[in-house]
Amino acid sequence: MRKFLIDTDTASDDAVALLMAHRWPDVQVEAITIVSGNVPVEQGAKNALYTVQMCGASTPVYLGCPKPMLRPCQYAQWFHGEDGMGNMHYPEPQAKPQLAHGVDIIIDTIKTNPKEITLVTLGPLTNIAIALLRAPEIASLVKRCVIMGGAANVVGNVTPAAEYNIWVDPDAAKIVFHSGMPMEMVGWELSRGEAALLPDEIAQIKNLGTDIARFAVDCNARA
Repeated sequence: MRKFLIDTDTASDDAVALLMAHRWPDVQVEAITIVSGNVPVEQGAKNALYTVQMCGASTPVYLGCPKPMLRPCQYAQWFHGEDGMGNMHYPEPQAKPQLAHGVDIIIDTIKTNPKEITLVTLGPLTNIAIALLRAPEIASLVKRCVIMGGAANVVGNVTPAAEYNIWVDPDAAKIVFHSGMPMEMVGWELSRGEAALLPDEIAQIKNLGTDIARFAVDCNARA
C-alpha cells in the first residue's frame, strides 16, 4: 500500500481528490491536515470530514495553520462559494477534527514512516513550510512530494503570473521549493483545456447514480 499524507484547504476540487485517494485500491491515507486557503481552516476541516464520511472512511483530520506565514488571508469563496463546496451547504459531518495540530502530525507521520510517505499538497504550503522550519530533517525522509500549485507554462488564475495556492503564501512556497524534498509540481496548466469535463462527460458521471458521483459533480457545479 502507498501511504499518503494529504494537506488541503478543502474546497470542491480538493474534495474530488480526497474521494479519489480514498477509493484507490492501493492507497492508504494516513492523515489529512487542513491549511488556510480556499476557506478558513474550520470550514476546510468540515468539508474534508464530510468527504471522508462519503467514502465510508475514518481518516483523521487535523486543523493546521489558520493564516499564511506573513500575509493576510485571501479566501476563494468568490470561486468555490461561501462553504467552499459550491454553496451546497452539506450537513455537519458526524466526526470532528482531532485535537493535535496539523503541523505536528506532518512531522510525526513522516518521522514514523521514513521514506514511505507520499506528501500530497492541495492548497497553500503554509503547513508544510512551518513543519520544515521546525524539523528540517523531514525533507530527506519524504518518499515523494506532489504539489498542486504554480503556473510554470501558463497565465495564472489570480494574476497574470500567479496560481492561487502559491500566491496565497509565496513565503511558504519558497521554503518548500528550496527544501530539497523529492517533489513534483502539478501546475495550473494541467487543470485547463482537456482536463475540464464536458457537459456530456458530467452527465455520464451523474448517471452512475451513486451518492459519490452526485457529490463529485454537485460540489463543483459553481466552479
